[in-house]
Amino acid sequence: MKHNIDTITVAFAGGGTGGHIYPGLAVADELREKAVHDGREIRICWLGCSSGMDRTIVEKNINGGGVKSADDFYGIPAGKLRRYLSFRNFVDVFKIIGGFFVSFAVLVRIKPAVLFSKGGFVSVPPCAAAKLLHIPVYTHECDFTPGLATRLNSGSAKHILLSYKETELYMKAAYRSKVIVTGNPVRPAFYTASADRGMKFLGIERKTKPVLLVLGGSSGARQINELVKDTLDWLCERYIVVHQTGMQQTDGTAEKRADYKPYQFIYSEMPDVIASADVVLSRAGANSIWECAVLAKPLVLVPLCGSGTRGDQEDNAKYFESHGAAVVLARGNATPEKLEQTLENLTSGEIRSHLSSACGKLAGETRPAEKIAELLYTEIKG
Repeated sequence: MKHNIDTITVAFAGGGTGGHIYPGLAVADELREKAVHDGREIRICWLGCSSGMDRTIVEKNINGGGVKSADDFYGIPAGKLRRYLSFRNFVDVFKIIGGFFVSFAVLVRIKPAVLFSKGGFVSVPPCAAAKLLHIPVYTHECDFTPGLATRLNSGSAKHILLSYKETELYMKAAYRSKVIVTGNPVRPAFYTASADRGMKFLGIERKTKPVLLVLGGSSGARQINELVKDTLDWLCERYIVVHQTGMQQTDGTAEKRADYKPYQFIYSEMPDVIASADVVLSRAGANSIWECAVLAKPLVLVPLCGSGTRGDQEDNAKYFESHGAAVVLARGNATPEKLEQTLENLTSGEIRSHLSSACGKLAGETRPAEKIAELLYTEIKG
């Protein structure tokens, strides 16, 4: 395919959750920076779910914060890839087929130099279509163990980008020569986060106690919220508790506590808020724990477990724990008593310092988004 020497189109695929979009946007930002130095312009076109929040998230962030044309986001039919028997699997087969044909038509139209997949079930049809059109595919896996979408996309990919070196052992032997370990891309705002700005946003003039930041994801986590509720008196005696509850009603009585600061959702201030925290209590989603690692924060992880997950959060949490970067409370250990015992230990600055150092080492000194952008730009120039 021929490309304009000054404006180069790059396709991104992924969605279903913000976790499959925000890291890709971080890569897009770095890619544009590299092109600017060569006097070129990168046009990012995103293939995501035709339903849900994908379009809203991308259009608020794409091409420097503003959509340049209606064609920057392409919604495609997306069928979920389930590992269990369900009638919806039958229905979604047709969505996946439809997604392939829509992706094929889009890629023929926009003629991208390369396609970068950030994963999720919506990324599979674009990757398959790109392979058929001889468009180089780079696919990234953020979790410690590869998901089904990554396993499928690996067959279409020229290179498979991994967050962890050990993840290569979970890939098919035939695909391992394609592997490049990059780390997990994190938005630039986390590298310039300010604890002072975070404190100002939270209304904390000075720390009389350590700050405990509680994160359950953008929609909250009932299990973590219940743990906080059951231990709130104990927590507020030892910590200033900043709690992202999710988009639900908070306890009006709890809001009156001086050392309890609930927020339904923290938006652009999140990097600064994490920077101001002394301990983070969180799920073990790949992106949130990498964001905390960039800021070298001691972690207490309560991974999502059970039938509704493939176990990726447990695997992520175990990896961080094995490197001394986190304390994990999983399954039967996720109790108020265990939480209190863990956080009692973390009132010690020395213990927090050890966890912080180990967590920072996992993030490394190089920016994964910059490394991935360099790979993509090298492909474009080639």
